[in-house]
Amino acid sequence: MGKYIINGGKTISGKILLSGAKNSALPIIAASLLTNDVTVLNNCPKISDTDTAFKILKQLGTDIDADGNTIIINSSSADKVQIPENLVKKMRSSIIFMGALISRFGEGVLFYPGGCELGNRPIDIHLNAFKKLGAKINENGNKIEISCPKIIGTVIELPFPSVGATENIILASVFAKGKTIIKNAAKEPEICDLQLYLKKAGAKITGAGTDTITIEGTDKLGFAEHTIMPDRMEAGTYLMASAATGGELYIENISSYIIKPVTDILSQAGCNLKINNNSIYLKTTKHLSSIPVISTAPHPGFPTDMQPQLTTLLTQAQGTSIIKEEVFDKRIKHIPELIKMGADIDIKDNRTFIVKGPKKLIGTEVYSHDLRAGAALIIAGLLAEGRTIVNGSIHIQRGYENIETMLTKLGADIKFSEN
Repeated sequence: MGKYIINGGKTISGKILLSGAKNSALPIIAASLLTNDVTVLNNCPKISDTDTAFKILKQLGTDIDADGNTIIINSSSADKVQIPENLVKKMRSSIIFMGALISRFGEGVLFYPGGCELGNRPIDIHLNAFKKLGAKINENGNKIEISCPKIIGTVIELPFPSVGATENIILASVFAKGKTIIKNAAKEPEICDLQLYLKKAGAKITGAGTDTITIEGTDKLGFAEHTIMPDRMEAGTYLMASAATGGELYIENISSYIIKPVTDILSQAGCNLKINNNSIYLKTTKHLSSIPVISTAPHPGFPTDMQPQLTTLLTQAQGTSIIKEEVFDKRIKHIPELIKMGADIDIKDNRTFIVKGPKKLIGTEVYSHDLRAGAALIIAGLLAEGRTIVNGSIHIQRGYENIETMLTKLGADIKFSEN
């Protein structure tokens, strides 16, 4: 398993162009299974999660060609309905293929998914939604067999606005008889991107970005070319890295709306920001301010995927900050690693912790237990004194395309090692 070796004390400054969004690319890749034609995806990130998604598509019988960040998917030959267990275990998001499988083939077989260990993330909400659409589900050990020869549109009200369940219901309902209405739907920008792709292919969907999404069943989908939206989590990570190290950063291809929950917090922490419709400029002040209380929440709240990076930033802020993790009950595994480096963080419970700063961080060897924890530890290594080794690169590579190359261009002293 690889690692990142960082010599800290460098300022992160410069100009970046963002990769395509991981959380947008994955459901759109799954959605490409719905068409008997060709899908062309531009700005598709080269990360291990998309690589796994393409391997799943190939196992299901599709043909895939790549030209840099442009991917050409031909799903006309797809003829399999079971996703191999070894691929499912690599990526929790593989559950999103179930909606596409039962929509196109009327059946699908999946094993319980893997991915980052972030606590309780039951898939019951997905399975219950499929049942409401008429599916029969057989759970045999860790295998899930779903049969739904005829999908009937209905009203599905989610118990909470789950992003994955919202996306899965959309995919499962594209060819349904009648109309499907999702209430209490997730509002994330990536769902808007999925809707945009599907409409290009011929689907009838409205309401993405609101809490009510309507899908009218159609007979077939056709050719579509789509450019994956920029990755707001990547943007937030680099903004946090620049702010933590006292730098300046310009991002030119990001909608101010989708990153607003992050820029609002950075402003509250004392950073100077100039925000236009499609660009953001950040300049760090001499002293960062603490955040009295910040809670993670579904969009448009502060994203849980930015909580670990914010935790690192707040170790450098003046005063005490309280962070409440309201989405995942085990998204705290970065904290013991930050404490190893000298951070003053008090864990009250799995969901609440207190950060006191500013604290000087000292480079040491740490381990990344999940994707965003890894990003947080890289930021810690950038601002720490001395050398930091961040193990567990396999998690970080799930969501960041060549993070070491990007950071080096911005002034970091960081290298990736396979050993």
